[in-house]
Order: sequence, then structure tokens, then C-alpha cells
Amino acid sequence: MRKNLMITPEGTKDYLFEECITSCDVQEKIKNCFVNRGYSKVDTPCIEFYDLFSLEDSGYPQEAMFKTTDNKGRLMVMRPDSTLPIARMAATRLKNYDLPLRLYYGQSVYRNNPTLRGRSNEIMQMGVELIGATGKRADLEILTTAIDCLSANVDDFRIEIGHADVFNALVERLNVSAETAEAIRVSIESKNYSALNTILDKLPKSSDVEAIRKLPRLFGGVEVIDEALNLCNDEKAVKALNYLKELFEDLSKLNLGDKIIIDLGIVQQTNYYSGIVFTAFVNGIGDEVISGGRYDKLMENFDFPTGAAGFAVNVDDLVEIKLKDSNKDEAPIPEILVCAKDGFEITAIEKTKELVNQGKNAVFSVFETIEEAKQYADKTRVKELLVVGE
Repeated sequence: MRKNLMITPEGTKDYLFEECITSCDVQEKIKNCFVNRGYSKVDTPCIEFYDLFSLEDSGYPQEAMFKTTDNKGRLMVMRPDSTLPIARMAATRLKNYDLPLRLYYGQSVYRNNPTLRGRSNEIMQMGVELIGATGKRADLEILTTAIDCLSANVDDFRIEIGHADVFNALVERLNVSAETAEAIRVSIESKNYSALNTILDKLPKSSDVEAIRKLPRLFGGVEVIDEALNLCNDEKAVKALNYLKELFEDLSKLNLGDKIIIDLGIVQQTNYYSGIVFTAFVNGIGDEVISGGRYDKLMENFDFPTGAAGFAVNVDDLVEIKLKDSNKDEAPIPEILVCAKDGFEITAIEKTKELVNQGKNAVFSVFETIEEAKQYADKTRVKELLVVGE
């Protein structure tokens, strides 16, 4: 047999018994959070036109997408993101619906990660998109929904909140090329202080350069905003910082202690986000478990100019942390194995259904003989062997 038939492709994996059960449990809890807040489920195709993700504001490099062609030779991709397809859906099939649209999804996304990065190319995501609403109330709705999703599944987490306009306003004042601005953004996002300093040292000295230099270190409580206000004299940046302070003070009323943190080094996909940006981390997982924010400008690409915000939850990461202390490779063992003597097969199947309806963990034996069933029960530690037809 060829070797490739025996292994999964790089960047993918098989999911076994307890993993599947836990994933269903996590998804159910997240779904309940969404439904209880009035969100309705939508699904989008796994395969989309490449053009949808080649938009300038999409934030997805070409090499990060799995590509194919359709029977007309058009370039297609496996969706690397759910927000853009849902934005397309909102601007077409849902354009005559009353706003705001409260939409949620649960589907896989596919990203061609570099080798040895340790990240999966297939990620199960759940998330919401609140389309047609702006302002503090809409932002609080998105942030508190994200907090509810985490609280329903784990205890040890933190939400880090920033604002895209802080970085954007400071970079605009530097008057640098788009390539340099992106290099600065990537350095801040990765907290690569050495690379950031190398770039900034080549620029004329100014208060804006020094503010950007300190941006990735501005991480903590409300005192971080006060420090940033002392560094920034741009009206747009100051407005964003004051808004962040207001949001932080409101969220502090949730009695979450130090779970809510200001992080002015969150500068993800700046063409994509236009307001608040946030990530969430869970103890034991290195990457963010939730990523989201406000993306008002994105909707203009679909001739549907309206406010929008949302977030995505990495379900696989939550499953991983919940399975840390369990044996995911062990198949579940039934409590009762129902066996049938010859001619009593249907009676045994009906008996199995009856036991299940009573809330018992019972399965119908598919072994040809009672002796084979007994051997299996002894080997797997089945608690009870019930023989029908005696």
C-alpha cells in the first residue's frame, strides 16, 4: 500500500472519540451563547471565488490560501476566513433585511501555514458578525458576547483590547511608504522590538516615532491609556484612546478582575479593522483563541456601507485545553451490551432502544455468538451483558 494512503496531509489531523465529544460540547456551549443573544446561524460555501479574498482590505496573502479552479477555469479558494463570505451574503441575499443583522456561524476555515509553524491548516471556528450597528453599545455587545463564550468553557482566560486608529493615526504622521508602514506593523504585532527599532532609527526623530516605539510595550490596565495619552498629540489617536478608556471602565463593572487588559500593540490587518480590535488567550494555549474587532470599511467593498463588528473563536484550541488531562485515544465503553439469541435480533434491538430511552448507555451486540460477546465484554470491561431470547 502506498505510504500516502496511511497518513494525513501535513497540517491536518484525525479526531478521535473524546476529541469529537468534547468538540461537540464546546460548540454547543458557544452556540447557546450566540442564540441566547439573538444571533441566527448561517453557513457559507467551503469553496469561494479567489477574488473575494484578493480585496485590498482582506488581509490574506495569496500564499496563505489553498487554491483550485472550477470547470470554467476560474480561480477558487478554500475559505480562509468566514467574515468576508458573510459580508458578501449580507450585501446580497440579506440586503433587504432590517438592520442590524445578528449572524453566527460554525464552520472550518483553511489556511496554508508555513511548514514547522505547528499550526493546523484546518481550523474549526465559531463566531458572530453584527452588521449594521456602530457605537459603544455595539462594541460592548461584541466584547461581552466573546467573554460569555470563554466563560462558558474555561476559567483561566484574558481579553486584550486595542484600537486600530491609535496605530493608524501615528503611522500616517510619519509620512512613510506603505511598505515601511507594513514592516512597522508586523514588527509591533510580533513584538519584535529589535526589528522595530531598526526601522524607526532610520526615520527623523519625532514624538510620533517615540510613541510608536513604545506601542508594543503599552500593555496592562487603565494606566496604559494614561501613559499613551501623554505620548500622543494626534487628535484621532487621542479620541481612540479616550474611547478605549471608556470601554475599559464599562467592562470593569463585570467583576472579571485582571481578565480584561489594554494592549496597544494589537495592530492586526490594519486595512481590515477600523475601530476596536481584540484578542483572547487561554492559559496553556500559545496563540489567541479569539480574534475580532470592528471592520466598518470592509463593507464598502460590497457596496453596502454600514457598521460591522465580529469575532471568531478557535474551537480546536478550546477542545485541546479541555482535553489536557483526559485520554482522547480510548474508545467509549458501553455500560450494557445487549445480545440476541438466534431469531431474537429485532427484539434485542427494541430492548436496546428501550434502555437508551431510559437514559442508560446500552448498545446492540453485532457479534454472531453469545460467547464472542462475552469475550468482548470481559476485554473491554462492559458492566452488564444482557441476553435476549432466554
